[in-house]
This record gives sequence, structure tokens and C-alpha cells, in this order.
Amino acid sequence: MTPFEKHVAGHRGKGKFFAPGIPVYIGRCPGRLDLMGGNVDYTGGLVFEATIREATWCAVQLRDDRRVVFLNPQMTERGWQAQVEFDMDAMTDEVAVRGMVNAGPPVRWTAYTLGNFFLLAQRYPKKVKTGANVFIQSEVPLNKGVSSSASVEVAVMKPAARAYGIDLRGIELAEACQWVENVIAESACGIMDQAAATLGDEGCVLPLLCQPCQPFPLVHLPKSLNCWAVDSGVSHAVTGIEYEAARAAAFMGYKLMCDWENLPVTRDARSRIPRFTDPRWRGYLSEVTPSIFRSRYELRLPEKMPGSEFLAGKQFHPDPFTTVRPEIQYRVRNCTRYSIEENQRIQLFVELARGAAEQASELSFRLMGDLMYQSHYSYTECGLGDEATDLLVDLVREQGDGEGLYGAKVTGGGAGGTVAVLGRKGSEVAFRKVIKAYAKARNIEPVVMHGSSMGADRFGVKQL
Repeated sequence: MTPFEKHVAGHRGKGKFFAPGIPVYIGRCPGRLDLMGGNVDYTGGLVFEATIREATWCAVQLRDDRRVVFLNPQMTERGWQAQVEFDMDAMTDEVAVRGMVNAGPPVRWTAYTLGNFFLLAQRYPKKVKTGANVFIQSEVPLNKGVSSSASVEVAVMKPAARAYGIDLRGIELAEACQWVENVIAESACGIMDQAAATLGDEGCVLPLLCQPCQPFPLVHLPKSLNCWAVDSGVSHAVTGIEYEAARAAAFMGYKLMCDWENLPVTRDARSRIPRFTDPRWRGYLSEVTPSIFRSRYELRLPEKMPGSEFLAGKQFHPDPFTTVRPEIQYRVRNCTRYSIEENQRIQLFVELARGAAEQASELSFRLMGDLMYQSHYSYTECGLGDEATDLLVDLVREQGDGEGLYGAKVTGGGAGGTVAVLGRKGSEVAFRKVIKAYAKARNIEPVVMHGSSMGADRFGVKQL
């Protein structure tokens, strides 16, 4: 029995959170690390995602009434409400559910959990008749770019579905959780976080083409390589204005390019997640090749464009999850270029990793590291840089290949968060020097995450 299962057992009995004699279903979902990729999921690019050792655990037990009760004691540490109760009969539609989770800051965290029960009730009304008790415990750091929200969504959704007799797994599970984050939590995430946390496995990295979600076989990294995730100490959130502006700018560039090619941009009626499409690139900006972009579009795109100018041209914004704000200067050229060139960088990185898995090559490792550096500095060009993450990356570069540290990059949506570091086995001394220098410069003790773990599907659902 795991420590979490023992903890759940301690909450089970007469007068306790879990009633005796009724099954309790347990799920586990890790956070994820962008070894490469991070901001091309919403433009249809390839991403390369690892799981981390830290995970969210969830226990679900059905009730005999129509109440959903969440208990997450860790929320008290943030000044939020640890136990929150909702009436399922009040979940009449999406607007009503958003109103329930936005009743006040102390309950806002339930946007990532109550949405699961709303989705299940809407899609499987014959099976979802009662409410549930839901106990949550997470080791995944919040707002650090390692997908704490997706780990919560998947960790709750999988055992909740099983409790109702619904088998959700794979891409279907990931898409359901993405819908919750997009529509109920109103956070502009792509699907890579939920898919990586669901499909990943220990010691492997998942190549995932986000069109909308096409996983490829897991890649086993060479045993001679090490990956670390270092928390910069600067919080990141995809609801932040930097991420929103970078994403919106990429779609502005996409729309301008479609206009120049007389390509109609229309709603994709087949997609459950709201999105737009076109006849050539199918709505995926990352489908444009770098050579075509450089030769036909790059210099025509404005370096910066105020939102007011874009809107004055009677343009509509082909991204349902961001808003073009009149007062903001958007880095249209850089953000469009990033979506295209980053996709190619990741394709190269994945092929190098596949080859290195079969025959380790020092040259391959160095090329992989340089692609990480290129990716990192492209974030800065998109307005997603931060002096803390820049410092971490620069310290890794100073140690360099000679000390066994090949590359580093900011992950997730940037603007702070976590830095991924790639090195060979035996480079721990050089890595510790980086951490020591960073701690001294920033006057903090950075959290280091090392190792990986099985994804939610591999863990499955346990019954107590």
C-alpha cells in the first residue's frame, strides 16, 4: 500500500471523509517536463514531453446524494479553502459551472476539478447519477511550468470516471481534461500537458504532434544522459499576459498569412475543442516550413503590431482562447517565426534522440544541447524571457560540454517557471556548481526535480 493509500484509509470510517463499505478509487498523474517544445502545441507543432517523478494523487468515492465534495488540505497553505462542496443540480451549463468555481479566490482552484464532473455528467448522463467525495494530494509545484493543472485534471478525471463505470484512457482522457482547462478554467492550454501526463512513462520521452493529438512511440533516452528540471523561483501561469500576448501574436500572424493567400479561415465543426481551420495548413501555423516562411512571409509581417491596428482592419482573431487587446504591442513576426522554426528544431531533436538511443554519440548530444539553447532564446524574442531563467541557462552554458552539460531551456509557457537541463551521467558535479551559483545570485534555494515516473494510464486506477 502506497503512503497515499494509507492516508486515504485513515480518512475512511464512520464520521470521516470517506464512508465505510463503499469502494474508493485511486488515480495518480505526474507532472510533465518539456524537454523540447512548450509553446507550439496550440499551433500544431511537435513536442517532446517527459514525465517528472512528482505527481498528483486523487481518491474518489461516490455518494448517495447529488453533492460533489472536494478536500485538498494543501490549499490551506495558500490561504484558499481546503474543502469545497457543490450541488450537481446547479451545474446546468458551462456558464453556470464557471460561475460556481469563480465565486471567490478561495475556491478558484476547483475550476480544474469540478469541470471533470460536469463533463462526465454531460457526456454520460445515464451513468453519472450521484455526486462524489474527492480527496486530492499533490507533489507537483504550482505555477512552475511543469503542468500542475493537467496533473490535477487527469488525476481526478480517471478515477472519477472509473467510479461511475466509465473507462477513460489515452487521447480521449487527455482531450476531456483539456476541454475542462480550456472551457471551465478558461486557461489557453494546448493538449500536450494532459497527453504527456496520461501517456508518458518512466525513463521515456513522448513525441506528440498536436494536430490535434497524435502520439508517436515513446523514445527511451540513452542511459548515459541525465535530465533535470530546476525551478527558477519565478512563478509562471498560462493565464499571464505574457503567454496570452505571445499566443495571440502567433495567431495574428497566421491570419495575416491566410489573408495574403486568400485562404478562408473557418470554424472546425469536427473539433470538440473550439478551433479554426483553413484549406492549406488546416489551422496549424507550424505546418508552414521555415524555408517557405523565410522566403514568402517573414519580412511582410510587422515586427510589432498594436492590437488596435489589427482590429481596425476588421480582422477576426482565429484563437478562441486569447483576446487581441487594443493597447498591447504584439510581436507578430517573432511569435509567428517561433511557431514555425521551433517545430523544426523539435523534429531534429527527436531524430537525434532516437539515433542516440541506439548508438550514443557525443556529437548528437551537443547538437541536442544547442537546439535547446536556440529554443530558449527564441522564447525571449517572443516576450517570454525572464532574467532568472536566463541566468540559469547562462550558468549551464558556462559549464559547457566539457563538463558534461549540453544544453538548457525554459519550459512551458516561459516568463519564469522551470528550466530543463540536459547532461551526461557523471556531470553531477558541474550541475551542482550551477545550482550553487544560482542560489547565491538569487538568494534562494532552487527546487531540483530529477527522475521520471509512469503516466496516468500506466498507473491505472486502484480500488480500496
